[in-house]
Amino acid sequence: MATMEDFHGVKEVWCPGCGNFSILTSLKKALVELQIPPEKLLLVSGIGQASKLPHSLQCNFFNGLHGRALPAAMAAKVVNSELTVIVTHGDGDCYGEGGNHFIHTIRRNVDITCIVHDNKVYGLTKGQASPTSDMGFKTKVQTHGVILNPLNPIALAISLDCSFVARGYAADTDYLTELIKKAMTHKGFSLVDILQPCPSFNKVNTYQWYQERVYHLEEDREFNPNDQIKALQKAGEWGQRIPVGVFYRNDRPTFEEQIPALRDGPLWKQDIRKNLVQEVIKEFY
Repeated sequence: MATMEDFHGVKEVWCPGCGNFSILTSLKKALVELQIPPEKLLLVSGIGQASKLPHSLQCNFFNGLHGRALPAAMAAKVVNSELTVIVTHGDGDCYGEGGNHFIHTIRRNVDITCIVHDNKVYGLTKGQASPTSDMGFKTKVQTHGVILNPLNPIALAISLDCSFVARGYAADTDYLTELIKKAMTHKGFSLVDILQPCPSFNKVNTYQWYQERVYHLEEDREFNPNDQIKALQKAGEWGQRIPVGVFYRNDRPTFEEQIPALRDGPLWKQDIRKNLVQEVIKEFY
């Protein structure tokens, strides 16, 4: 029986007050409540403060290149579908450097969970604006304020018909745990974008700022997460009121289900048919 102690890894190295701490706690709780043993879990990350999270968990993990976590996670899931595969990275890593992979992994609908620590800033490299930084946000690089419209990852994912789209808030740990559990048990690509305060480099989107604005989507009894148009409308809501919860859900075939080579089970369990390889090689003679 999996416990919180089973997942205990190395000591965390984030700044005091970082939202990554509560995200790690919520993820651990979700894993324990779903009874997923460490040996059946694979965490994949890229580069950044958020991507240090796998080090703090006792499990299989892979640290990839900046923005390249999703392709590695997809490959692992295709080879061994018996693994629970979770990608954990920041908004810059996923939506900036990894934006192209983000789009096409959604299209493929690989059965993995994508957790994005969205602090609206590049924390590892000391505070540059990220793709989700709000207009006017001032940094040591953007000294006159950000002049670009922020990327809306929730709206982007919904418009691409992502099969599960959710947003959480790092300080709302119990609710976030439930969102992560829903994402992990969903069959298909699941996005959980997590609003995460960064006390060191983002002095605008603070805990107090979010606390005054965040509300649960369940409070709107007319909202239906199966309605793509209504989901897009909610995704555009930002400012005085910020919704968190499951925005959109659309059950559709996964990438793995549509690959003929996987009908006989995970690739690692299948025999290598040398004759087929030899036939392909002969074509190049």
